[in-house]
Amino acid sequence: MIRFTLPRDLYCGPGAIESLKVLKGHQKAIICTGGSSMRRGGFLQKTEKVLQEAGLQTQIMEGIEPDPSIETVFKGAAVMRKFQPDVIVAIGGGSPIDAAKAMWIFYENPDKTFDDIKEPFTLPKLRRKAIFVAIPSTSGTATEVTSFSVITDYATGIKYPLADYEITPDMAVLDTDLPVTMPKKLTAHTGMDALTHATEAYVSQVHNSFTDPLALQAVSDIFDCLLASYQGDREARGKMHMAQCLAGMAFSNALLGITHSLAHKIGAVFHVPHGCCNAILMPYVIQYNAKACLSRYADIARTAGLPGRTDEQLTLSYENAIRKMNRAMDIPFSFQEYGVAEQLFLDKKKSIAHYAVLDPCTGPNPRAVNDEIMERILTCAYYGTSVAF
Repeated sequence: MIRFTLPRDLYCGPGAIESLKVLKGHQKAIICTGGSSMRRGGFLQKTEKVLQEAGLQTQIMEGIEPDPSIETVFKGAAVMRKFQPDVIVAIGGGSPIDAAKAMWIFYENPDKTFDDIKEPFTLPKLRRKAIFVAIPSTSGTATEVTSFSVITDYATGIKYPLADYEITPDMAVLDTDLPVTMPKKLTAHTGMDALTHATEAYVSQVHNSFTDPLALQAVSDIFDCLLASYQGDREARGKMHMAQCLAGMAFSNALLGITHSLAHKIGAVFHVPHGCCNAILMPYVIQYNAKACLSRYADIARTAGLPGRTDEQLTLSYENAIRKMNRAMDIPFSFQEYGVAEQLFLDKKKSIAHYAVLDPCTGPNPRAVNDEIMERILTCAYYGTSVAF
């Protein structure tokens, strides 16, 4: 049986923050955000103003860190319990939106522990107290339309992707004025994150007739606009904001694969940005997975307009196109090139591989893995050597 879940409402375009006026009739909104970029750009103030004009009392929770921690989640849930909002609005990059999703869980279920909700699709019912609205400022995570939230346990150095349709937002607002503020490096990393989402969703073991068109359209649009978006083209930034959302719709329902399994664990240990991890890993994972889903990668290559007559040629074209895009956006080809110290890698590779195998994203991968295989893929991605097994 297939389940396909998206937010009930999605508003997009320039000035889409104005759509928050549809929340009239609610009483209180807490606005969760990260550092200072949303305030600096005036978007935080605009969000608060529209909500207040709709008759809602507001409170702002600022300062949610990148790669939010379990401790941040519980602190935020405590703030929510004190304020008692019936609307949770998260604005900014993937981190504050993911953190706010997790806060929502513990706001409504204060008796739960983090261990209670780590396993995929084990969340209690939500929406007894609040609905959730997501306003992304970056064009990559698509957390505004997904059933995922990534939270880091810094005590163990493990990133946990929480997964459950309960945390799919009720309303997504894609205001295309927001991604214009992204710096080039963030544009590159989030863009490659979106391409990874679309790619892994299309080759996932649980892809379906609903997710396939979304994934392929996302690939086509990303190839059309990512490099121009990286160079600062405003129209391309807007198109990229839509493309990453399509990719999110696909992967939220088709799930992901071992590119993300490894990226979650590498990011927590080596502190490499998530999108950059995915960009480095993807060619190596394609080399490994191709034996199980060559025709699917060939489909993606055709959609991207890449050369090749056979499935093998097309898949190689796709792998090479990813490397070419990485180089054009100053993304390294390997983790050694990125600057991860060799001794640190050698000390941590077995642990990273082991926990990557246990990651919820590993199950849908098109080709099976174990600790040894995952370590070999990771080693290839560290040194920049081909995957041939």
